[in-house]
Amino acid sequence: MARPNPAELLMSEPETPPSMPPEELREKSASYENSSTLSRGETLFREIFRGGQGVHAIWRLAIYIILGFFTAYFAFWIGASFFKEPVRGVAVLWQEMYGQAALVMAAFVPALVMARLEERRVDEYGLPRRHAFGKMFWVGAAWGLAAISVLMIGLRGLHAFYFGHPVLHGGRVLRFAVFWAVYFVLVGLFEEFLLRGYTLYTVSQGIGFWPAAVLLSCAFGAIHFRNPGESWIGLAAAAGIGIFFCLTLRRTGDLWFAVGFHAFWDWGQTFLYSVPDSGTMEPGHLMRPSFAGPDWLSGGSVGPEGSVLCFVVIAGLCVVFGRRYREVKYGARRV
Repeated sequence: MARPNPAELLMSEPETPPSMPPEELREKSASYENSSTLSRGETLFREIFRGGQGVHAIWRLAIYIILGFFTAYFAFWIGASFFKEPVRGVAVLWQEMYGQAALVMAAFVPALVMARLEERRVDEYGLPRRHAFGKMFWVGAAWGLAAISVLMIGLRGLHAFYFGHPVLHGGRVLRFAVFWAVYFVLVGLFEEFLLRGYTLYTVSQGIGFWPAAVLLSCAFGAIHFRNPGESWIGLAAAAGIGIFFCLTLRRTGDLWFAVGFHAFWDWGQTFLYSVPDSGTMEPGHLMRPSFAGPDWLSGGSVGPEGSVLCFVVIAGLCVVFGRRYREVKYGARRV
C-alpha cells in the first residue's frame, strides 16, 4: 500500500482577499445606492402608470385632464387669431366648427401622451384606428338616425310635434347637410372619447366597468346642464343615452358604433328635423317645425330629448341592441 505524502495531509491556510482601497469602496457603495434608488424610482413610475386600481387610476386621470385643459387652452388661443371679435354671419358657424375640432384635439392629444407613459397602444382606449369610420360607424349612424326618427314620429302621433315645411332649398340643403354632418362627427368623437374612451378605460380599472359607466353617464348628463333651455328630464335622458353608449362599447368592443350613433342622432335633430338639441337651436336647419302640448311630452325648449317618450326609445334601444349583440367584447383589464 502506498504511503501518503505528508505534504498532502497538511491543511492549507485560507487565502485572505486583497483589501480594497477606501476610495474604490466608497465608489462601489455609491454605485449600489444609485442603482437602488433608480430601481425604486422605476418601480414607482410603473406602479402609477401601469397600476390598475385605486389611487393610481385617479392620478392618471388627473394628469389626462390637466393635459387636456392646456391643450384646449392652446388650441383656442391659436383660434382667437382667426376669429376676431365680434364674429358675425357665416363666420359664427366656422368658429363653432373650429371649436369642436379643438375639443377633439384636447381629448386625443393627452391620450397619446398617456399611452406612452402607460406603455400601451392608444387603440386600447376605445377608438382603434383600424376601425375608423368603418362598418360599425355606419351601422351606428343608421341606428342613430332611425332612433331619432322613431322618436319624432312618436311625438307626431301623440300630436306633440308637427314636421312643418322646408326652409332651405337648392344647393344650400346639401351644403348645410354636409356641414352639420362633419360638425356632429366631431361632437361624437369628442364626447365619446372624453367620457367613454380614456376616462372610462381608466376609471373602470379602479371600480369596475359598470360602476364607472354609471358614474360617467351621470357626468355626461350633468355636462348638458349649462345648455340654454335644458331641463331635468333632458339631463336624465342624456345620462340614459350615455348608459346605452356604454352598452354599445361593451358589446361591440370599441366606440365607433357610439360615435356614429351620437353624430347622426344629433344631425337628425339639428338639421333634418330642425328641433332643439339638448336645448340648443342652431341655424342652417332644413325644416320649420312646431311643438304642441305640455313640455314633459313635447320636450319644450329642450327638444325631443326633454320628452318622457325619449326614455321609452332609450329603453327600446337597450333591449334591441342587447339582443342583437350578445357577446361581451370590451372590458378594461386590471393590470
